[in-house]
Amino acid sequence: MNSVTQNDPLGCGAACISFVAGINYTKTVSLLGKTKAKYKGYYCRDLTIALSQLGFSYTYKYLKPQLKSRVYRDGVIVFIKRSKRCPVGHYLVRYEGYWMDPWINSDKDSDIAQARSGFRKRLPGKPIYALFPQ
Repeated sequence: MNSVTQNDPLGCGAACISFVAGINYTKTVSLLGKTKAKYKGYYCRDLTIALSQLGFSYTYKYLKPQLKSRVYRDGVIVFIKRSKRCPVGHYLVRYEGYWMDPWINSDKDSDIAQARSGFRKRLPGKPIYALFPQ
C-alpha cells in the first residue's frame, strides 16, 4: 500500500482514514470537514464516525499502560501527544510492522506544501489515544 500525504496543516487524521479505507484524501476531508483540516484538527470521535460511515468498525480509547501493547496491530490509528516535535499532536497508522506517517518530514519542513508521507519504524512521540479496529 502507498502512504497518504496530508494536504492540510491539521489533516493527519483524514490522511490516516484515507489510508485505512483506501480512498482519496480529498474525499475523506470533505466527509470530515475542510475547516477542521485547516484550523482545528480532528478528535478521535470524528474519525470513528467517519470510519463507520465508510463501513469500518473502530473504537477509541485513552491509552492506559495495559493497552499500550495493543497499538502494534495492523490498522490501529494512534494519536501522539503534543510535544516540541509535534506541537499539535499527530495521527499515524500501523501497517505491516511500520507506522504510516502522513507528514513524515514535518520536523524538517513546516511548509505543508512540501509535506510528504512515508513509513517509519518508531513512533515520533508518546501515543495517548488509539483507535482500534473491531
